[in-house]
Amino acid sequence: MGAVPCFQLGCHRPVVEMLDLPFLPFCILLGILGFVCVAFVSAWCQYWRGGFAWDGSTQMFNWHPVLMVTGMVVLYGAASLVYRLPASWSGPKLPWKVLHSSLALAAFTLAVLGLVAVFRFHNDHGTPNMYSLHSWLGLATILLFSCQWLAGLSTFLLPWAPAWLRGLYKPVHVFFGSTILLLAVASCVSGINEKLFFSLKNGTAQYKLLPAEAVFANTLGLLILLFGVLVLGALARPSWKRPDADASDSRQPLLAAER
Repeated sequence: MGAVPCFQLGCHRPVVEMLDLPFLPFCILLGILGFVCVAFVSAWCQYWRGGFAWDGSTQMFNWHPVLMVTGMVVLYGAASLVYRLPASWSGPKLPWKVLHSSLALAAFTLAVLGLVAVFRFHNDHGTPNMYSLHSWLGLATILLFSCQWLAGLSTFLLPWAPAWLRGLYKPVHVFFGSTILLLAVASCVSGINEKLFFSLKNGTAQYKLLPAEAVFANTLGLLILLFGVLVLGALARPSWKRPDADASDSRQPLLAAER
């Protein structure tokens, strides 16, 4: 009698179980990576770009990458993963809804401040606005994010949306949540590349010679990309989703959830 194939005996199950990592250790590692991203972009702007100010100077521009990475990547990624926390799977949903929306609002606030920094710098120095692919992509991301936040507030947090509308909009909200993070990562990476081209274009250490600043900033771009990929992977992992993700009570508005 021939040997029975391993997959028919369930030999693959230990491998699957090994790869099914606990969420909390992953969350800690992701938090460390997010902190490293913020530390890298801050160090880049402080050490190589002259530091920070809020006076329309080049130092004011340096707030733009720091605020965008902190808000649109790290804080937004944290907001996306709130409902993956096992503690949110039971008990009142109100605290988790408030946390999710508050983190998203904080991310949006930082993004708006980042826009103020770059527009004021451009206007004070006579630099045209909104001409590059990076600027188009970044502004489109923030506009889409603002629509997403307002739609989520109106549909899930306030009591006037009917149940059929909440059920219809929920997959749309989830889809655009991941899409916005993807666009934010693309905006940050393209912005880093654009800044390096502009800053190192005429200096003795040109970008093509790969000076220390270019290596550091390129590494920052890779770290941001890794952070975004890990967040999207966590959102797509079935074992880390809420067990009652499709239950009808998960679609109740915030103001009616505790009745």
